[in-house]
Amino acid sequence: MTSYRATGVELFRPHFLALLAEACGKGRQIEEGLSAVAEALDGVHQTGERYYEAELYRLKGELTLQSKSQGPKPEVEKESERCFWKAIEIARRQSAKSWELRAVMSLSRLWQRQGKKDEARQMLAEIYGWFTEGFDTKDLQEAKALLEELA
Repeated sequence: MTSYRATGVELFRPHFLALLAEACGKGRQIEEGLSAVAEALDGVHQTGERYYEAELYRLKGELTLQSKSQGPKPEVEKESERCFWKAIEIARRQSAKSWELRAVMSLSRLWQRQGKKDEARQMLAEIYGWFTEGFDTKDLQEAKALLEELA
């Protein structure tokens, strides 16, 4: 990322930082992941390159849930939920159904843990029902499995 930035190119930087943040989350380097998301969101606001913005907010929510230094559990869950709703809002505004599906799945998993299964199932079923193809993709397979868990 440092070498890429040294060239003066900013195009796709939020996307690359999102991939870095996701890898950090998988590697349990949560603070580094949150830092990458923050840097990416700064870039989104500076350059206007918004195509990955919804996914960045979803990742921020997921990483916040994994973070041990973000505060008491209810506060962490509220912050994560705000991030998921922001991701959903952005995805809807952009008509980005795949990003919306991912954000709704993240929110649904949180609600499932909180005992809000009916709300989670209803919201997830609505976005899942929008799709007419691509049911062999990972996201739609995970959405179907989550819907079955919520039933």
